[in-house]
Amino acid sequence: MSRTGVVRWLSIAAATALLGVMPGQLHAQSSPTIALVVGVKGDPFYVTMQKGAQAEADAMGAELIVDGPAQFDPVQQTPIVDALIARKIDALLIAATDKQAMIEPLQRANDAGIPVISVDTFIGDGDYVNGPVTFPLSYIGSDNTQGGMIGCQALLDAVGGSGKFYIQNVKPGISTTDQREQGCRQAIQAAGAGASLVGVDYNGDSAATAAQQTSALLQRTPDLTAIFGANLFSAEGAAQAVKNANLSGSVKIANFDAPEQAIADLKAGTVDLVIAQKPADMGTTGVDYALQAISGDTSQIQKRVPTGYVVITRDNVNSQEAQDAIYKGQ
Repeated sequence: MSRTGVVRWLSIAAATALLGVMPGQLHAQSSPTIALVVGVKGDPFYVTMQKGAQAEADAMGAELIVDGPAQFDPVQQTPIVDALIARKIDALLIAATDKQAMIEPLQRANDAGIPVISVDTFIGDGDYVNGPVTFPLSYIGSDNTQGGMIGCQALLDAVGGSGKFYIQNVKPGISTTDQREQGCRQAIQAAGAGASLVGVDYNGDSAATAAQQTSALLQRTPDLTAIFGANLFSAEGAAQAVKNANLSGSVKIANFDAPEQAIADLKAGTVDLVIAQKPADMGTTGVDYALQAISGDTSQIQKRVPTGYVVITRDNVNSQEAQDAIYKGQ
């Protein structure tokens, strides 16, 4: 589970030397304080992101504070941001839980002189150069439209390029899962008349709700071909419904995100492919960018940093690349 992490400091001279800046260019305090606010505590994706961030903070001599809401909810995330502003942290990395509702809280951080960097999710439309929201220094995360296309194209390839497809999603308004749905839709549309999208449901990040919705869909569409789960709980619930209907193997399922449970489901035949992001890379780059911003030099900070994917199947699950991509829960 994500926890507040305080790393052991190197001297400020060592930290700044590694950054390529002179001592004193960072804040006058002895060690910069960076906060990482995750989307939800305890999620293996964010635990893996925290590990990447903590390892880099440790190497660079920075203090890392990690916090996040119990649920992926802007109402719960906003007071965490406000408390960090009051604490006068030096930089904020955040996986915003809503692309609109979190604009105002993050604007308050920016107005307080705290550099804001998006990790995993974005605010506004994610275009921090020309979009409606430009104050965040960078958006570090997967190209989720591409990820949705990769996932649904893999499903299409697995079923011969045609059939009836269904999307299980979380809720509208989350930047990442909105884009995954969009990418999946695009892949199905591009496949031609032989492939059709028969439904999209939103489960509120509940596997139980996803299972109920998928069961209802299977009753309406008994010849369903494949399901795209936009996140872990979406895929888990869908897989349970498919199993209950004795259709495991007949209805292919893609699981977006790669915690250890998803890999166990893959090996057991409950799901058929897993799309892994690279959350540790997001954390590492986020800390690097935060320290550059604290030093006063933002010239090397890119406004958009895509971090890529690994598609894991039963054929390649034991490869080193796939094993390295699995999210660790502890």
